[in-house]
Amino acid sequence: MAHTPLPSRTRPRARSRRALLCAALLALTVQTTAVAPALAGPPGGHGGSACVRTQGSPGAEARRILDIARTAQKDLDLKAVQLRVTVDGREIVTDALGESMTGVPAQPDMHFRAGSVAFAHIGTALLRLVEERRVRLDDTVERWLPHLPQADRITLRMLATNTTGLHDYVTDPAFGKELVADPFRAWTPRELLAFPLRHSFWYEPGTNWSYSHANYLLLVAALEKITGTRIDRLVKELVTGPLELRDTRNSFTPDIPSPVLHAFSTERGLYEESTFWNPSWTTAPGAVITTHICDLARSAEAIGSGELLSPRSYRTLLDPGTVGLGSPTATCPATVCLRQTEAKHFGLGVIVINGWVLQNPSFSGYAAIQAYLPSRRLAVAVSTTKTATTPEGNTAEVLAGRIAAALAPEAPLLG
Repeated sequence: MAHTPLPSRTRPRARSRRALLCAALLALTVQTTAVAPALAGPPGGHGGSACVRTQGSPGAEARRILDIARTAQKDLDLKAVQLRVTVDGREIVTDALGESMTGVPAQPDMHFRAGSVAFAHIGTALLRLVEERRVRLDDTVERWLPHLPQADRITLRMLATNTTGLHDYVTDPAFGKELVADPFRAWTPRELLAFPLRHSFWYEPGTNWSYSHANYLLLVAALEKITGTRIDRLVKELVTGPLELRDTRNSFTPDIPSPVLHAFSTERGLYEESTFWNPSWTTAPGAVITTHICDLARSAEAIGSGELLSPRSYRTLLDPGTVGLGSPTATCPATVCLRQTEAKHFGLGVIVINGWVLQNPSFSGYAAIQAYLPSRRLAVAVSTTKTATTPEGNTAEVLAGRIAAALAPEAPLLG
């Protein structure tokens, strides 16, 4: 789900199997310098406001961003681009370019799959439960996950920070083969966990870092048992509800609320529509989310600023002990146990790169990013879809990186 030195989110073919990895390790330069808003218009796109294109004549900053987006659309041969940029919660620009389907213009309010953005919400929900003293981050999970190997050594913190040592089923060739063969298959957590549990752990829990989707399957299961509440309801209660993300929804089916931004993929060797491929493999039931670009920008701002958290919990979100971990060993290759540095590391459900706090899903023809720079109070949200000739990788992240370079050159988003 990210960039250098970690791969993006995963795709099923060998060449693109890293596209879904939450792997763009990142950094922590959290400052609090305010920046004056570029436009004086009211915030939009959340709290019940419509998600529409910027009204009236765009300001100079908005025109600059749109020029960057149009150039990227051409350079990357993108089918559609949705974007929203805010400063201090106030809109700079909201727009959509290209087509959802042939002859159907893309619109800002079209919904798309947001993938690993759910991990940022779940991580924040976990920290809120800790603040309420309903659980502790360093509680081991044997009481909730008694059948998990080494459950008496694995903590909630390890699940949330990818330090358990569990293999990632998404990069398992056996799983990839089955996913490519039937992208409409509905997967259960038990079926998905069978892949990593066939392997021994990469390392002793808590001693290294490696990305694994299995961690969030297990974290969701634990949270549901701890609270007695289904994960979609728990996240709505603790995160998306308070933030009024009314168009960010959990789904138990491949359906996407209308209006839909359609997606297309070349992952199976031909260019085909992938909008309604079953996303059940990406994370736990009830944590598979769809959203639109205005909610994504609001999510970027709120999660990235720690709006729902105490200062102590926010510091934990940004570095829960991952900085300094990650190194290859005799049993864990350098492609798996990736170095977590202050500049680039995985936090608690988020990625930190040069001060940006982000998540960057990319799978089944959809690519997106929510990114927030606390030092500028700058939020960037981008969603893209592809044509038959769009290059591999998270193209939304590429565009967001160009926008970041223009607005905050001191803090490169692409590392």
